[in-house]
Amino acid sequence: MEIVEVFKQYLEHLFEGKRCEARELIMAAQDRGVPANTLILSVVWPAMEQIEKLYREGQINRIVEHMATRINRLVADQLQGCMARRPKTGRRMVVVCGEGEGEELGAQMTADLFEVEGWHVWFLGSGVPDDEVLQLVGSLEPDILCLFGTTPRGVPGVRRMIDTIRNVNAVPNMQVLTIGGVFNRAEGLAEEIRADLFARNVRDAMHLVDDHPIRVPQPDVPQPGRRRKRKKAAVMAVAE
Repeated sequence: MEIVEVFKQYLEHLFEGKRCEARELIMAAQDRGVPANTLILSVVWPAMEQIEKLYREGQINRIVEHMATRINRLVADQLQGCMARRPKTGRRMVVVCGEGEGEELGAQMTADLFEVEGWHVWFLGSGVPDDEVLQLVGSLEPDILCLFGTTPRGVPGVRRMIDTIRNVNAVPNMQVLTIGGVFNRAEGLAEEIRADLFARNVRDAMHLVDDHPIRVPQPDVPQPGRRRKRKKAAVMAVAE
């Protein structure tokens, strides 16, 4: 069975709330030799994106979104222990995310996939106070602080956290990486909040951090009012 067909059947199981069938489909693909990493990147991750998109567009209701997301997370947990692991590289990453089941799942898979690539990863999830994040990154001195998704209402808080980290010069060489969520839907938003790197998904993120291993500080030049208004309008639009 081709991976595209696995993905199609998997989505059907998710939307129907069929936990056993979803797990068995993925286990059968593994038995046929499909690596767990491939299943995460080509089935579970795009399923997460599809669930979020259909719910945001009103094509599935809250119950279906909740069922599908929880089954998807269950399968992600199952695959995490089966992924082939590379030797440790010494590189460090802290992962935080916005509120929501989808954001937690995306951040968790990001942490898992970077970990199997040899990174030391600390996954904090959502709801951690900014001062505690600041304290942790100051003690760990990670190479990357990854911010997975947020809601439009959460954007000002993300900007304040990044500003605080930069203003106190907590970890001068640490790069801030944004992935997914509202950052995918509002062009230029990652730049606006002073993130160093932006990727639409974890596959792109893994290539991006390899291509940009060293932080290049950007000048904090105030943007013209018109451009700021356009970006604010973009954020408001994705909130609707």
